[in-house]
Amino acid sequence: MKYKDPKQRIRVRVQDLLQRMTIEEKIGQMTQIERVNATQKVMRKYSIGSVLSGGGSAPAKHASPKQWLQMTNKIQRASLTTRLGIPMIYGIDAVHGHNNVYKATIFPHNVGLGVTRDAYLVKRIGAATALEVRATGIPYAFAPCIAVCRDPRWGRCYESYSEDHKIVQMMTEIIPGLQGDVPSKLRGTPFVAGKTKVAACAKHFVGDGGTVKGINENDTIVSSTELYNIHMPAYKDSIAKGVATVMASYSSLKGVKMHGNHKMLTSYLKNKLGFKGFVISDWQALDKMTYPPHSNYTYSVQASILAGVDMVMVPYNYTEFIDILTDLVNKKVIPMSRINDAVRRILRVKFSMGLFEDPIADKSLVKKLGCKKHRELAREAVRKSLVLLKNGKSVREPLLPLPKKAPKILVAGTHADNLGYQCGGWTIEWQGRSGNNLTAGTTILKAIKKTVDCSTKVVFKENPDSDYVKSHNFSYAIVVVGELPYAETMGDNKNLTLPKPGPEVIQNVCRSIKCVVVIVSGRPLVIEKYVPEVDALVAAWLPGSEGQGVADVLFGDYGFTGKLARTWFKRVDQLPMNVGDPHYDPLFPFGFGLETKPVSNH
Repeated sequence: MKYKDPKQRIRVRVQDLLQRMTIEEKIGQMTQIERVNATQKVMRKYSIGSVLSGGGSAPAKHASPKQWLQMTNKIQRASLTTRLGIPMIYGIDAVHGHNNVYKATIFPHNVGLGVTRDAYLVKRIGAATALEVRATGIPYAFAPCIAVCRDPRWGRCYESYSEDHKIVQMMTEIIPGLQGDVPSKLRGTPFVAGKTKVAACAKHFVGDGGTVKGINENDTIVSSTELYNIHMPAYKDSIAKGVATVMASYSSLKGVKMHGNHKMLTSYLKNKLGFKGFVISDWQALDKMTYPPHSNYTYSVQASILAGVDMVMVPYNYTEFIDILTDLVNKKVIPMSRINDAVRRILRVKFSMGLFEDPIADKSLVKKLGCKKHRELAREAVRKSLVLLKNGKSVREPLLPLPKKAPKILVAGTHADNLGYQCGGWTIEWQGRSGNNLTAGTTILKAIKKTVDCSTKVVFKENPDSDYVKSHNFSYAIVVVGELPYAETMGDNKNLTLPKPGPEVIQNVCRSIKCVVVIVSGRPLVIEKYVPEVDALVAAWLPGSEGQGVADVLFGDYGFTGKLARTWFKRVDQLPMNVGDPHYDPLFPFGFGLETKPVSNH
């Protein structure tokens, strides 16, 4: 059988396999189900083409890489015993490292990485993430998010590198990190360089970051100039770099749901841009094409498949999807040519990544998960992602870098000793979590204690009152406050104020002693009134598991270098306000960031 022969060209293998497949096998390939449903019986009966873990979906609490491997291999073995033995492809959201997995390295979220303007750093993060994902037997990551967030009220703004498409384009370098460098003769075709790399997914096509008022999954009402000059360019770069898949957006474009938008998915993405990989739907996105959701599922299936969706993420109601699609094909509402195009694209990706040759994962990479080298890389990313917004009440008296040697220092705030807050959403669970027992990492407090001189007494009080602060004779204070974790719609926020008790902590501490305030957040917040009260101000975004990177820069082992990749607005009534807008009047402009020099011995 030609399709089983790795020496044959991919085109030949795809065609040979396609002509052997029944309609049931073809529709099975187009179906992606949640791991909880992926029993051996289901995989075999429906010839399921793909399986995923939703946010936080793991084989067990605190599952080890070996437990992940056993699960993915068990599902894969079921696929290999089907009539044609087509391997399934397992996908997972690895959006800031392998973030569903206990003890994986958690990198800063994209909002911080954009600050670095360091494409090579992001490429190395892609390569590290690929190794950790493969360590658990998974060959496909739903990343990167190449949204251009134009309004920070959006709950997914931290998944966007910048409001400036040029920075987002630069950061598509994560794709060759995840997938490997595409050889020049294969530019523009899906490419995954073997067993240490994963298939990537550029998402969410298109305009997810441009919805009205930043409301998640809403309508993007933009001119075609804005669409093609702001939201589209990073897709061109992603395709050139060989991205294997593209995920459609829940949002609409001028009232047309992206999952049903033939003009954009087929005429533009596939035909004009020449995308040869497969288009995947978002989680239960077909349901959301109607209001109320799932109220006319036949319409949703018909509209999305005809528009150009190739693989459908139907975590739970997969039998309904399969039955409806089969019926629509039998009735010739959906032509067989459309089904063949979808399956051809899915098989092309599976062949190009070597899935037929190496369907079963081995244990050779398990030690890569959360390894020291990857944690050091994440720590470097944290250092480079910090933005210094203020340093001293006068230019002549900078507070930073802080002296490591001082009799007694105060560390305060809700986010100083909370790994979950530091990592944000999409960490172990979909919405993220509070506390220090969710995974392995270093909190900012722990990092400060490790960094200061052994004679320096570090006192931590989460929410001290002003009398306490005044009476204890502290040399200076580090206040760490910010947002609580959130993901997607749960993060949509109309007021963007600093959550309580942040303002109170800043006032109680900073009115009495010299203080640096570190803000841990997925976006700029309304902070104008606190700026005069503080001596120094740092935006740390959502730094992830390696809080040591924050202390590295606060104490001068490294200098501050980060420049804002998002405008820091004054008031929400200014939004949306992006660099270049006529009414541009920011608190701190795009590109702003004070610098410090490293201090060798202090």
